[in-house]
Amino acid sequence: MKPRLGALLAASALAIGSLALTGPAASAAPGVTATFAKPQDWGSGFEGKYTITNGGPGALTSWKVEFDLPEGTSLGSYWDALITRTGNHYVATNREYNGSLSAGATRTFGFVGTGTGVPANCKVNGASCEGGGGDDTTAPTAPANLRATDVTANAVALAWDAATDNVAVTGYDVYRGDTVATSVTGTTATVSGLTPATAYQFTVRAKDAAGNTSDASNQVTATTKDGPDPIAGRGAPYLFLGWGNPPAPQTVMKATGIKWFTMAFVLAQGGCNPAWDGNRPLTGGIDATAINQIRAAGGDVVPSFGGWSGNKLGPNCSTPQALAGAYQKVIDAYRLKAIDIDIENTDEFENAAVQDRILEALKIVKQANPGIQTIVTIPTTRTGPNSWGNRLIERSQALGANIDVYTLMPFDFGSSNVRADTIAATTALKNKLKSVFGWSDAVAFNHSGISGMNGLSDQKEVTTTADWTALRDWAKSNGLGRFAFWAVNRDRGGCDGQVSSNCSGIPQADWEFTRITAGF
Repeated sequence: MKPRLGALLAASALAIGSLALTGPAASAAPGVTATFAKPQDWGSGFEGKYTITNGGPGALTSWKVEFDLPEGTSLGSYWDALITRTGNHYVATNREYNGSLSAGATRTFGFVGTGTGVPANCKVNGASCEGGGGDDTTAPTAPANLRATDVTANAVALAWDAATDNVAVTGYDVYRGDTVATSVTGTTATVSGLTPATAYQFTVRAKDAAGNTSDASNQVTATTKDGPDPIAGRGAPYLFLGWGNPPAPQTVMKATGIKWFTMAFVLAQGGCNPAWDGNRPLTGGIDATAINQIRAAGGDVVPSFGGWSGNKLGPNCSTPQALAGAYQKVIDAYRLKAIDIDIENTDEFENAAVQDRILEALKIVKQANPGIQTIVTIPTTRTGPNSWGNRLIERSQALGANIDVYTLMPFDFGSSNVRADTIAATTALKNKLKSVFGWSDAVAFNHSGISGMNGLSDQKEVTTTADWTALRDWAKSNGLGRFAFWAVNRDRGGCDGQVSSNCSGIPQADWEFTRITAGF
């Protein structure tokens, strides 16, 4: 992954005229274009990206892109540009490190927007963002063979055959009905933020540097699936090979029917380098062997980054890009479908800068790995997320992190009735997600998860197998996205009344909590 230069300027809204423009004045140059795209769209907001291309013969020393956003759409946080606002008009100028463009070079900047609109009236260095164009009045041919390549409950992936032009096609506008849903430079796009079980009509138009627009492609109708998108590893208890007397995963799988494990923990080794427990090799060690055994038995894993203690990647990786790069090493090593970020303690959970760094890194991971699912796991009170948990949810929305599941850890939270308090806390989480994202009950529950502690917690709160069965059934009936516990290492009897790494502290059959979880 190519790291992005510059830190994210995380302003939730832009004050009019609040930033001074810096650097030399931008000069117009023929052949300079600025193309807009929406890499992500979650319905109530989107990630916007401009690509500036120097198609002229000479170098540029600076650039300025200006555009209007329609009523109801606004710009929040942004990166790799300095942006000012006057009303609905926005002006983006280069940072000190990305103003120069040699002939043929490109630069990008991005932002998080709220609303559903797209920029209009775009100019780059004072001229049309479509470029010089000259006397070109010939429109591109219409894109052909528009088709839906994948449909989920909330998104439709589209592809089409490239249009042609007498000069060059510079991009495509994807229409949902009569509205531009996204703009791209290639021949694929994903329109997200859709409603389940709903029919949508799509067309595509091509455009060139002179501003000529093609006729519409063929129309395609796609109906989103009924119900939330499935989450990888929904029932996946934690297995920690660096703690106590961990069992052989294939033994547990055979005895219980469990297919997924959350593998703890990926920590930092020597700075921003991922390693199992911070000291075991990422590949080639006991963790890799266990993962191979799990997959050979028909299962899979969700690596968990962080935890309560240890040298974690969040504080050690100095930028979101570096942290995303560390996550990416693990994703690439194991061809992962999902990752879990266990955000705890004062170094990550109760640290605003590190919270934001993690969320921004997960946003980058989602962009670089289409289809991967991201899970965050956080502490809770008996009545739901505390102020730090609420902040994390609110910031994930503001930053466009696109988290799939927010998981609560309902233990060590002063409970005398874990079953009732877990339901209360998770219901409060659902309500918070509804409030922040505007989701329905069903969608908000699907983005919620539970990660309990089997048997006795550190505070000797009690979760019995009957409690865990009742919680599983409640989670299933409400469509939760995740159901896990800490940990398979402890899923054994034989140490009644003790808090141990090797057993649950209550009377139980071996692997009983795992067997219950397998039914989720």
